[in-house]
Amino acid sequence: MTRAQCFVTAILLFGGLTTAAAQSYPDKTIKFIVPFTPGSPVDAGARVIAQDLQKRLGQSVILEARSGAGSATGTKAAAVAAPDGYTLLLTGTPLVFLPTMYPNTGGEVVKDLVPIASFLIWSHVIVVVPEIPAKTLPELVAYAKANPGKLVWGYGLGSTPHILGESLKQATGIDIVSIPYRGGDQARADLLGGRVHMNIAPLAAMLPLIQEGKVRPLAFTGPARSVDLPDVPTTKEAGFPTVGYDPDVWLGILGPPGTPAVVVEKINAAVNEALKTGEVQAAFKRLGFEAKGGTPQEFTALLDDELKKWPALLASAGIKAQ
Repeated sequence: MTRAQCFVTAILLFGGLTTAAAQSYPDKTIKFIVPFTPGSPVDAGARVIAQDLQKRLGQSVILEARSGAGSATGTKAAAVAAPDGYTLLLTGTPLVFLPTMYPNTGGEVVKDLVPIASFLIWSHVIVVVPEIPAKTLPELVAYAKANPGKLVWGYGLGSTPHILGESLKQATGIDIVSIPYRGGDQARADLLGGRVHMNIAPLAAMLPLIQEGKVRPLAFTGPARSVDLPDVPTTKEAGFPTVGYDPDVWLGILGPPGTPAVVVEKINAAVNEALKTGEVQAAFKRLGFEAKGGTPQEFTALLDDELKKWPALLASAGIKAQ
């Protein structure tokens, strides 16, 4: 046998082994890299779906939080993992910000990731601390204009609340102090500590604080009022239709380039089966999320649309590459 024939034989054998391994998938622990801080809304949603997938796939499913650079750090780590389905990326809308915001540290890998399954969506609530004398969003804008540079807003860097806040500033021309944090939890901690006056967050993160009177809700960014806050108007009702994106956030699972189709199909089927269960739906509802699945092709179409939509929105909000 010539060297060339040996090479071809080896390739065919390797391909056969790879196919067999994919067909038996999964036969060991699956790791989801979550490029956000532990305790974040993304982390909460990830834990719900990971727990269910563990039962359905018959293997341990673990989460590895790897935040930084607006999710670019974890995204890049997942993108260079072995394409065998055992290291996957669980992320959200900030993924499509990366080509604009972090083109050299994570944005370049986005187009090569393999969409597997989307599984939930959510919107946000805009709140202030009780010391701020504003009970509506127009009153907040008026207060900020009357007190330029006095109102302090905290946000997770590169997050959807970051974009929403910049959109609000752009739409109103208000002068407020913007303080970026590694994640939204740190911003909310300073909100409760009195160092930050305003925050934009998923409803689940804010609802307990609203109910305890520690923060005051001014507007909800969804297309309709939240059933949990029926007296709080949407940003559109409040006169700011450009603050909110219907939905603001989606979450989904993606694989490194070259992830086998059989892995994509197995994970997608398991996710969609999980979303049909009352247990998962109830868990998401408690967190303020809405279950939303679909095929890999539908997730791919969503990503394509998002990658076209967000650069203009980021530019209009004055957000540039870091």
